[in-house]
Amino acid sequence: MVFWLVTEVSCFATKILPGSRRCPDNGRPSVPPSLLATALLLQTHDGVSDQEAKDRADYDLRWKVALGVDVDGRPFAKSTLQLFRAQLILKEKLGMVFRQSLSYAREQGYLTSRRLRAVLDTTNILGRGAVKDSYNLLADGIRQWMRGLAENDVVAVEQWAHEHGMERYLAPSIKGEAAVDWDDEQARQAFLQGLVTEGERLLDLGQEVIAHNPANNEQSERIRHAGVLLRQLIEHAERTERTEAGVAKDRVVSVHDPEMRHGRKSRSKRFDGHKPAIAVDPDSQLITAVGLLAGNAPDHDGALELTEASEENTGSTVEETVGNCAYGDGETRQQFADANRKLVAKVAGRGCRDQLTKDQFRIDLDQMTCTCPAGQITCTLIRQGYWQDRAGERHSHWAFAFDGMICAACHLRPECIKAKRGKGRTVHVHPQERLLQEARALQESPAFQEYRQMRPAAEHRLARLVQLGIRQARYFGRKKTLFQLLMAATVANLTLVATKTGQIRAKSRQLDLIFSRFSTFTKSIWVSLSHLATRFDSAGLQKSGFRLSF
Repeated sequence: MVFWLVTEVSCFATKILPGSRRCPDNGRPSVPPSLLATALLLQTHDGVSDQEAKDRADYDLRWKVALGVDVDGRPFAKSTLQLFRAQLILKEKLGMVFRQSLSYAREQGYLTSRRLRAVLDTTNILGRGAVKDSYNLLADGIRQWMRGLAENDVVAVEQWAHEHGMERYLAPSIKGEAAVDWDDEQARQAFLQGLVTEGERLLDLGQEVIAHNPANNEQSERIRHAGVLLRQLIEHAERTERTEAGVAKDRVVSVHDPEMRHGRKSRSKRFDGHKPAIAVDPDSQLITAVGLLAGNAPDHDGALELTEASEENTGSTVEETVGNCAYGDGETRQQFADANRKLVAKVAGRGCRDQLTKDQFRIDLDQMTCTCPAGQITCTLIRQGYWQDRAGERHSHWAFAFDGMICAACHLRPECIKAKRGKGRTVHVHPQERLLQEARALQESPAFQEYRQMRPAAEHRLARLVQLGIRQARYFGRKKTLFQLLMAATVANLTLVATKTGQIRAKSRQLDLIFSRFSTFTKSIWVSLSHLATRFDSAGLQKSGFRLSF
């Protein structure tokens, strides 16, 4: 131990002393990418930090077996693991390890079918950034902008704030330093408006700094980024002040992670962060595609992309895509229909409980007629404005209007119309009415029961991902959080294949004689990881260390 410490200190001194020569054997040896990729999977499975992952690779026999290193070996440094992860993210190799898990499942004979079904579902991930109210959020944006301007002037931010009279923004909480009656709404609005005014003044002050700095300068990019964020916060604060609900649409909720958003999984369940979406094959239970949405994005966003990614990742054809009623809107159905794909999802219910619903009216789109529950067919097709789709195109909005005199004499009027007498019932025609009619017909048939039984497949896989730690983001930013999600999905697939193919039982019997205290995972999954690591090396990442050209 003493010899090792003296050697390390000597090498460090050789590097920093002026005029010294470098040791011929100085530096760390290169680390195979396969070993680092395996370490990332083990880290995800055990849910440990980078330092703990490094310590387990050095001292835990279970990790040494999985990594394939000697008992006295120290395979990598913490910074090496961090830099390798950064290279995977920067070089857009996020899905490489995940796709290899699906290839391994096919080679083991677990994924045999060339025709799959994709069951889609989402959950929520709590973001890493601190969520604050509008006052402290705007103060954080101003503080970040001040740091950029102070760095440009080569002074401490405290000195820059003192020279410009902005010391209060360096406090931990702007509200704690303010003498405001928080029960007075006008005082609160005046305080918020004062923050907005000072923020706009600082933005004007920083425009001159940006104009005089080179466009490709790293410092200028940081200042520009802080300026864009501050301008967003000012706009959101102004909209929040004008919005009756109190929260502006698409509001930035954290300065530390500007990609976080307010989201809802239900009327009562709210979260701040991101929304992961997965596609699962109900027969094999394998996760075939993974995506990450904004926290406030609807569940159906990216549904078609997930289906296409499932085909690309598995090399199989997705015959049907199955989702809950969140995927059953008309535009999503139209998107799948245009792509010649089948989407099965429940149509959400409509209307009041004590009123006849639209589903009880028979709409004939070929003859363009509508028959009410009382058998009345006399109605007029009228145009009621326009609607705009996701692509921004405008379309006519049509409806069937029944005569008010006829409806007044109908015995079903109390159950059908809540409007005053003299007005008849109006039945709106959905832009994708034909697709919705087909979906309702399937939903009411016995064949829909099979699709109901597929839904738990995605829910169970989401529960497994939550076990692997995806409920809380480990990193800032949506791209890094997607990496966390992909690693968890890879581990979920590998452990599933090892369990279903009997590798856990066989490998446990073989290793029990040597390592009686080994965890079930390390006894079984190291074979899968070793095979995956070999494929990872052969995929273009040569064993020359993490300093690679990907």
